[in-house]
Amino acid sequence: MFFRRSKPVEPQQRTVSVAGRAIPLTIRSDRRATRLTLRIEPGGRALKMTVPLGVPIRDVEDFLERHHGWIATRLSKLPSEGGLREGGQMMLRGVSHRIVLTGKLRGLTEKSQIDGDPVLLVSGEPQHLGRRLSDFLKKEARRDLEELARYHARISGKRIASISMKDTKSRWGSCSHDGNLSFSWRIVMAPPSVIDYLAAHEVAHLTEMNHGPRFWALCEKLCPGTSEAKAWLKRHGSALHAIDFS
Repeated sequence: MFFRRSKPVEPQQRTVSVAGRAIPLTIRSDRRATRLTLRIEPGGRALKMTVPLGVPIRDVEDFLERHHGWIATRLSKLPSEGGLREGGQMMLRGVSHRIVLTGKLRGLTEKSQIDGDPVLLVSGEPQHLGRRLSDFLKKEARRDLEELARYHARISGKRIASISMKDTKSRWGSCSHDGNLSFSWRIVMAPPSVIDYLAAHEVAHLTEMNHGPRFWALCEKLCPGTSEAKAWLKRHGSALHAIDFS
């Protein structure tokens, strides 16, 4: 279906109710769009809808109504809370760890085992749990990704200028023309094969600054499990973004 082109409208902000949750919705018109599209932002914290110019508001409302069940299903697969509490669970390199508060005011967060089960021992006040866990994940992610990225760079014959950890929502990593790599530290919650894929993906951009056939061929060469890792991120990536460490 094609729509009559007209003057763009200002972005609309509203809130929609889905399964008892109030979700922010942004509606934007785009002169290049030929159909209505709806996207759930990472972590399920917001919705973004793109509409062609000139679409009647009733069509927008009908589209939202038809996709209400789809939105509810997708949101139901995300954790309703971050799980960042005493006795809660947090993934580290694909393994679920129980969160245990040590009761000590000082000390580093560390991996351990209790009765053979993996745990994360966290010191400090309970209200600082999220920050202490995120600091721990950043440190672990940097260690993994620096090692993996530099390994793949040696194989590729490329030089990395710098590596940084960020908490981006729209992408898992990036590579600049100057050789600066950045990664989302949340990836360290994923299985090791997925962490390796992300490192290989960004290093491959040092050779191919695109997502063309040669890029993906190089990605597969550096990380033979590329397809499986991409599928894992598609299924589970939003759940990692949904965890609130604030």
